[in-house]
Amino acid sequence: MNDQTPSRTLPAGFGRAFVLTLREALVGSADELGDLDRRAGDGDFGTNVRTAMKHLDRNLEADEPSRYREWLTALYMAWLGVGGTSGPLFGMFFRDLAKAGEEAGTAAPTIAQFTDALAAGQATVQRYGEAKVGDKTMIDSLDPAVTALRAALEADAETTAVEALFAAEDAAVAGATATAQTIARRGRASYVGDASQGVIDPGSAAMALVISSARAGADGSGVANIGWIA
Repeated sequence: MNDQTPSRTLPAGFGRAFVLTLREALVGSADELGDLDRRAGDGDFGTNVRTAMKHLDRNLEADEPSRYREWLTALYMAWLGVGGTSGPLFGMFFRDLAKAGEEAGTAAPTIAQFTDALAAGQATVQRYGEAKVGDKTMIDSLDPAVTALRAALEADAETTAVEALFAAEDAAVAGATATAQTIARRGRASYVGDASQGVIDPGSAAMALVISSARAGADGSGVANIGWIA
């Protein structure tokens, strides 16, 4: 797999496009994410999302980034300033994602470097959150996204970064929507037992928005897929 071909590199402005697209997607879905959390958790996730994005706005106003790592650093610092369970977990995840391609010192990582960073973020979340696939957490959309990315890149040398991210986006959304059929075994939603069944996990939905925003940042559309969240 040639990681350095033009079709496998992410655009120089990927960090900016990814973070700003994700900001819009999360703000635009905060009501829906909060409603999901009220139906199957403690109801604070929508508020936490808004708080994180307000922190992000302040970080960007104080010192606008110019490189991928700087954009992702502003994002992970924003989440680390949020309380509860979601703030630290998303913060640690984005901190790992910020390290993509750091050794090369380039403006943006390659798709393989980005995939490795996603996998590192997943490992960190699972280590601290003690969640696995099927527990109705953000892992249920992140794990299939990482798997789909790797599969797409390894299956065909002609697969582009954007094509691989579309595959990851589809897998993440499918994983998130499938959580409606499960009962939570980790996180606050686990406290309500059977009441969480029939409801999409909000953390998994938010993680699917992360993957969708990465795709939108890579293909230049700047528009994440949020219409499926309800």
